[in-house]
Amino acid sequence: MSTVPPDDGGTRPPTPPPPPPAGPPPASSPPPPASSPPPAPTPPPAPPAYGQQQGGYGYQSTPKTNGLAIASLVLGIAQIFLCIIGGILALVFGYIARRQIDESGGTQGGRGMAIAGIILGWIGIGLGIAYIVVIIIVVIVSDDDNSRSLLIQHALSAA
Repeated sequence: MSTVPPDDGGTRPPTPPPPPPAGPPPASSPPPPASSPPPAPTPPPAPPAYGQQQGGYGYQSTPKTNGLAIASLVLGIAQIFLCIIGGILALVFGYIARRQIDESGGTQGGRGMAIAGIILGWIGIGLGIAYIVVIIIVVIVSDDDNSRSLLIQHALSAA
């Protein structure tokens, strides 16, 4: 059977078969000669410009920690030195930070720090009130005016 069309009269040569599809060389092909240099490695992509976030497939960004949550935790711990003022500030910052984190839709983190600051704030306020109540009770119970003034001076110097 001929590959020549019937109208040309047989003057044209037959068309060659199509080339094989491109793909990896078969496993039985010999390795390239040792004299050819290995291909140069491709350089890593350039870092993004200042202020821009790198994005793309497979990139995961971690949520940024809320600053008020950090402040709440620090004030909750530092209320040992700041007395009730540190506890009140830890509560305020903790509640604001927790609300901001909940409304951020996952772009902010630090909810655990905010809750820890709230808990430490309440503990500090409770202990501060208990301290004040004990001082008041001791002042009322003591019957000597001189010991009362010494006790008040000692309590105020400790706080």
